[in-house]
Amino acid sequence: MINYCKYLPVNPEDEAWGLTILNAGHTHIAKSAAYPGTGHPSNYYFTWKNGRILHEYQIIYITSGEGVFESEHCKLRQVKEGSIIFLYPNERHRYKPNEKTGWNEYWIGLKGEIIENIIKNEFFNIQHPVIDVGLKDTLFTLFEDIVEKTKSEKPGYQPATAGAAVHLLGNIFAEIKQASFAGEDNIQALVDRARFLLRNHMNQHITSEAIASELQVGYSWFRKTFKKYTGMAPNQYLIQLKIQQSKELLLVPENSVKSVAYLLNFESIPYFSKLFKIKTGQTPQDYRNNGLKKYGT
Repeated sequence: MINYCKYLPVNPEDEAWGLTILNAGHTHIAKSAAYPGTGHPSNYYFTWKNGRILHEYQIIYITSGEGVFESEHCKLRQVKEGSIIFLYPNERHRYKPNEKTGWNEYWIGLKGEIIENIIKNEFFNIQHPVIDVGLKDTLFTLFEDIVEKTKSEKPGYQPATAGAAVHLLGNIFAEIKQASFAGEDNIQALVDRARFLLRNHMNQHITSEAIASELQVGYSWFRKTFKKYTGMAPNQYLIQLKIQQSKELLLVPENSVKSVAYLLNFESIPYFSKLFKIKTGQTPQDYRNNGLKKYGT
């Protein structure tokens, strides 16, 4: 690995995009080498004794070696090959590789409304800044892609790298979610079966209790497990399926609001209209009229 780091300028147009990349790089830290190495601005340098406070988020991926990490919200803990270290702004922290192993690290620094919104909605937890995801080619490729784009700084590179960073964050979060079901292939198969049944019967009267009975599991356990896996309770998942399908059906000229409500087995037209407006911000009739006008049908 050839060491590389770059600290990037940001203009108002970049900031308006909602996410900016402030720095990126990759470093090989040899056994017993000083850490961090030279070549960083003074406000990024730190010692193990004093630690450091940044005013940005950083995502660090350890691809070989091991070490330790500590922060205000996290007690001293091990970092290993395949660990993600998530640094938060205004949070004192310190980390270093083991002198016997050294390590290889990839990192990006970022800030903006997008990452703030992700943190606000608790997709990542400041009390668990070290995430053991393992060595994943997808994550490695995304870090490499971001680093390569920073080398040339071609016009528009900031939004492009920001897009890759959002992709990276999404993949890390997916790894966290999937890890919570590790070794539970039977649960994944059950949830997949439940989703199939909901899709296949969305235009019929079907209940979560009936799905649980079909799967031969208890209703309370099924509801809790389904929500943990998908982020939605079974009934909410079914409603989302129906709303999405209704949006497609409403744009068919031959279909009326009444016929769509009937096709998808909503209990009444007023109920369908109220639910549709809650989910989309428009009544079914307004959505239909606007859509047909837009597409000239």
